[in-house]
Amino acid sequence: MRALEAGADVVVTGRVTDASLVVGPAAWHHGWSADDLDALAGATVAGHVLECGTQATGGNFSFFTELLDADPGCLDHIGFPLAEIAADGTAIITKHPGTGGAVTVETVTEQLLYELTGSRYGGPDVVTRFDGPRLRQVARDRVEVTGARGLPPGEWLKVATNRLGGFRNAMTLPLAGLDVDRKADLLRRQLAPVLADVAEAVVTLARTDSPDAEAEEEASAVLQVTVKDPDRNKVGKEFTVPVIELALATVPGFFAAGAPPSPSAYGVYAPAWVRVDDVAQVVGLPDGGTERVPSTRPQPVSTSEDEPPGPVEPAGDSGGPEPARPTRRVPLGCVVGARSGDKGGAATLGVYARSDEGYAWLSSFLTAERVRELLPEASGLPVTRELLPGFRALIFQLPGLLGEGVAASTRFDPQAKAVGEWLRSRLVDVPMSLLPEGRT
Repeated sequence: MRALEAGADVVVTGRVTDASLVVGPAAWHHGWSADDLDALAGATVAGHVLECGTQATGGNFSFFTELLDADPGCLDHIGFPLAEIAADGTAIITKHPGTGGAVTVETVTEQLLYELTGSRYGGPDVVTRFDGPRLRQVARDRVEVTGARGLPPGEWLKVATNRLGGFRNAMTLPLAGLDVDRKADLLRRQLAPVLADVAEAVVTLARTDSPDAEAEEEASAVLQVTVKDPDRNKVGKEFTVPVIELALATVPGFFAAGAPPSPSAYGVYAPAWVRVDDVAQVVGLPDGGTERVPSTRPQPVSTSEDEPPGPVEPAGDSGGPEPARPTRRVPLGCVVGARSGDKGGAATLGVYARSDEGYAWLSSFLTAERVRELLPEASGLPVTRELLPGFRALIFQLPGLLGEGVAASTRFDPQAKAVGEWLRSRLVDVPMSLLPEGRT
């Protein structure tokens, strides 16, 4: 903001929050001070919408088929979103005319739920309450965002720390044809002595095979073997050579999907905290000089994006009683949308309903316990749930699903990008009154 006041056309920064790229110009343009918390919160909400580009204009949208049904070519080249931010922090989310994609309440909702860890969104300038904003479609490709409220920022700044975790390697072993489970069991036993020597080994079987398939790939399941160890050699040839040596002494049809790979280093991310006053904010001005920017933190409160202070329901929440009414067993995604992502070793999951009636049912039905049932990989995790009525949404945290984080994760989907789609694919009993026409 200070650089723009001094006449800069372009401001180059170090690592800043994604939303700051919107908050800074908006604060400069409207002349906001550090006390204009609600306005800063509104700009933060707009910044969160814009930060992932076309993910707010139809990209990665749960109901993308509806957009294609209305306009088959609309997602071929999706336009980027933009925000028109008013002096009070309210915003209109839109895109340039003639570009692809769509801006709807639901496309914006999904991006607002993306990687959200709680109803209070911590930032360096303001803590934004996400339990207040409301969305309204005011015209085609124009969504109004109002109702954002801000709290004073905390006394701490979040920083990212990374360390070398060790080395990893993986081999993919297709299992074609019959007796897939028996083949996988034999390979696990044969590989057990090799895997016992590494610090961590994960063996997963993906049943991607189809019976009576007309293509060999469609007749094959996949056994994925992943190993990690501080010693590079243990996950190098000491791992890959014994696997290849099994070629003539194991299951019929054995082969590896590619040449033996080389180990790669992986990092482990963890958040850390430093006091605001310990971080010098220095701006280089257009005239070549520098200036230290004082930190203004009105009435600091302690809050954290990773440990939201808002009301979070415990892992064993029971929701509410479900009224008896006719239901049909269909994929959950017939009536709800979702967006998922990662925060360190936790997966984040936002789920929203398409109507008030749908939200009343969803908030009763989709408890943290139900999420653990529908997503068995999370069955032993301390899943939490929080309600965002303004978005007709629920947000869940799945701590530990990603292990030590994206770079170190051994999951098939290490960033939890598709956890929401997995959930939407699960069959549940949905009230028939909520089902779209053609499914009742």
